[in-house]
Amino acid sequence: MAAAAEALKTKAEEYTAAGNKVFKDAVEKSLSALNEANAQSKQNLEAVVASVTAATKGAETLGAHAIAYSKKSLQDHVAAAKSLSAARSVQEAVELQTAWAKSTMEAYLAEMNAASEIVAASLKETVTPLNARVTAAVEKFQAAR
Repeated sequence: MAAAAEALKTKAEEYTAAGNKVFKDAVEKSLSALNEANAQSKQNLEAVVASVTAATKGAETLGAHAIAYSKKSLQDHVAAAKSLSAARSVQEAVELQTAWAKSTMEAYLAEMNAASEIVAASLKETVTPLNARVTAAVEKFQAAR
């Protein structure tokens, strides 16, 4: 009976030790996963901040460009009005108006092209940090499979 009790005690200690090891391993694995999740969250937040910063910079650039165009456009309109008021004939006024309309349209199209380039560059800079985080997440999920 003493041998059976000793064997039972030994088995109970083995199960307890095994249970403690499994519990300890699970806690360590959970803490490791939590630390990794925190690191991922921090990197994601940094990517969002970089993205917002790039978007803000792009909006500022676009706004400054639009203000400069508006100012130049207003000056050109005033100059055209002065030029039209100094016309000596209807023919000359029509020619001045036609030239002004053509140059205004060309300037507008050039401005739209420049604005499109600014927006495209801003979008690229805005999306790049977020795209990097998505790529990292996809790689992590694929590695876990």
